[in-house]
Amino acid sequence: MAPLQADYLERVYAGVLGKLIGVYVGRPFEGWTHQRILAELGPVKHYVHERLGLPLVVTDDDLSGTFAFVRALEEHGVSPDLTAEDVGRTWLNNVVERRSVFWWGGRGVSTEHTAWLNLSEGVWAPRSGSIAQNGRTVAEQIGAQIFIDGWALVAPGRPELAAKLAKAAGSVSHDGESVYAAVLWAAMEAEAFVSKNVDHLLDTGLQYIPAESDIARMIGQVRAWCKEDGEWAKTRQRIEDTHGYDKYHGVCHVMPNHAIMVMALIYGGHSFHEAMHIINTCGWDTDCNSGNIGCLVAIMHGLSTFEGGPDWRGPLADRALISSADGGYSINDAARIAIDVANLGYQLAGEPPLKAPKDGAQFHFSLPGSVQGFQSTGSSAKVEQGSDDQGTSGLAIRIQGLTGSSNPVEALTQTFSPREVERMGPTYPLMCSPLVYPGQKVFANVKTEGKGGPVKVQLRLKHYSENDELMSHDGTSVELVPGTAQRMEWTIPDTLDSQPIQQLGLAVSTTGDPFEGTVWLESLGWSGIPRTVFRRPAAKECKYWHDAWVTSVDDFHMRMIPSFHIVKNSGEGQISIGTREWADYKFTVHKLKVTFGNWAGAIVRTRGLHRYYGVILSKDAKGNSCLSVVKARDEHRRVLASIPFDWGIDAEYEMAVAVQGNKIRAEVGSASIEASDKDGPYLSGGMGLVVQTGSLSADSLEVSPIEI
Repeated sequence: MAPLQADYLERVYAGVLGKLIGVYVGRPFEGWTHQRILAELGPVKHYVHERLGLPLVVTDDDLSGTFAFVRALEEHGVSPDLTAEDVGRTWLNNVVERRSVFWWGGRGVSTEHTAWLNLSEGVWAPRSGSIAQNGRTVAEQIGAQIFIDGWALVAPGRPELAAKLAKAAGSVSHDGESVYAAVLWAAMEAEAFVSKNVDHLLDTGLQYIPAESDIARMIGQVRAWCKEDGEWAKTRQRIEDTHGYDKYHGVCHVMPNHAIMVMALIYGGHSFHEAMHIINTCGWDTDCNSGNIGCLVAIMHGLSTFEGGPDWRGPLADRALISSADGGYSINDAARIAIDVANLGYQLAGEPPLKAPKDGAQFHFSLPGSVQGFQSTGSSAKVEQGSDDQGTSGLAIRIQGLTGSSNPVEALTQTFSPREVERMGPTYPLMCSPLVYPGQKVFANVKTEGKGGPVKVQLRLKHYSENDELMSHDGTSVELVPGTAQRMEWTIPDTLDSQPIQQLGLAVSTTGDPFEGTVWLESLGWSGIPRTVFRRPAAKECKYWHDAWVTSVDDFHMRMIPSFHIVKNSGEGQISIGTREWADYKFTVHKLKVTFGNWAGAIVRTRGLHRYYGVILSKDAKGNSCLSVVKARDEHRRVLASIPFDWGIDAEYEMAVAVQGNKIRAEVGSASIEASDKDGPYLSGGMGLVVQTGSLSADSLEVSPIEI
């Protein structure tokens, strides 16, 4: 196998950016007709969210599905032989019913909801998405192609592999023409790594679908019309007349939208700006169509495709929201996603993964133009990626005329749900956990260039208050004169009243002469296990404290005396918090009480809804009470160790669980239990509570490093 091209990572980054930009351009007017767009917005040539009173960066199924489902390669092995059944299990592990990823429109209306119900009832993929199971109308809606970009990004120059993976993934929820559209588009995106010729890309994609399919015949029509018309508006009208929404059943059929995408690629494939203008002005499912087009055109042309036109990257600032059961992956950025996806591509190509930039700093600014969500406050400063006078990449905080310490310049990035999510609407809720917590050590490498000063550079976080307002909390500071550099470190204190940290970064001020120049943030990150106690704040109605928990339970009560009181009416439900960076730690549940049911306890190293270790109070096959260590792996629950333990309903217990390497140890009252997992152990992940058909409560939850 030929080695991957030298600019592979940058092309993946471009594709991720293209997908994000495309979705965020089209999302505010999703479903509008061409005629309504022209009447109310005019030709779309840039973001229009502000004109409609909406935030730019929102949750959306196109993004959450694309970048959550490609992680099936992590969960089931990085292999070209990934199956539809594997991807279906990744759905169940990452999708929280009615709370993440999809439009939950109901069985027979929402194709993805229908397929998820099938999977949850044991109807495995590809049957879960088949015409035989769901009927042609449901199976041939648009969804298969809107999630496929990740499969192309891991298969650069290998359209046959992208087509194979896209077929497996698309078949989880769709069938027929919808899967053909997904396969064709994935093959074209994979081939776009090595070709910029639109006709060649279309010919490549057509090799992987039946020539007699409706999609193939329609593409032939559209290509002929484009050649004859020479004007996209004229061809768009032909598509509406022949393949418009009124010609197909269902909410959002693949055929009309795929025709518009092919037309936009033919007319606009040479220019990202023109492609965005055409695909978004055309109307219908604008976020889906624009996201697929944006990804393909950006892969074709690389990062330079965003230059020479509207500023697409500045307002975006790399930001992304990926709402899924893996709450630590929800607050995200294009650079992080690109590196994760590219590493899957390297593994599929038999090459070693990338070395973590800058010793593993979460924010490293190593990709061209990457700001990783950082934005500045005030008119006297702006942020951009660049290289300092030593050639080291970093975030440049450009400052003009900074005076005094009362109004510092801030350069911050989001680490938890922003308040603007309240304006997103209810269609795609954001489910997430904070990225950083008390007890962890924050570090930053900074330097200054310019004149005047000195400047005071301070680590700053913002967290929610009991009134759900943001409050600043400052840590370590250094004073720098131009031309000097410093490493800063700060252990976040556990004084935030259990409230989530929403932003992290720097505050810059002066204590002397005005400063004009650049403060360089070479890298910023954090390390270590949190040392904190989670309990409900004194104000019981704190929205963001509650929202920091990934929940698959039916009720997570806010007004009862215990901080945590969760209910699952039927089946298994959990609440969890944390990230996949948490490796070895101790988790203590204070005053754990099972109030109903026969299966409940603590979970550690959670990696979704169905991948975790549990320390469980339960009954054995003979009905005897026991304490067990359980490994959840998809639909299977394997007991790693079990001892008799006479627990009872409404009795209170202190439960302490330690995970270290492949060992799990727990103490409940005077009982202790230990297990080891040598068969594909989970080596990191968050923690929480789980209950099966019942309810439990706890006074507080505590996480801390394991004391050596």
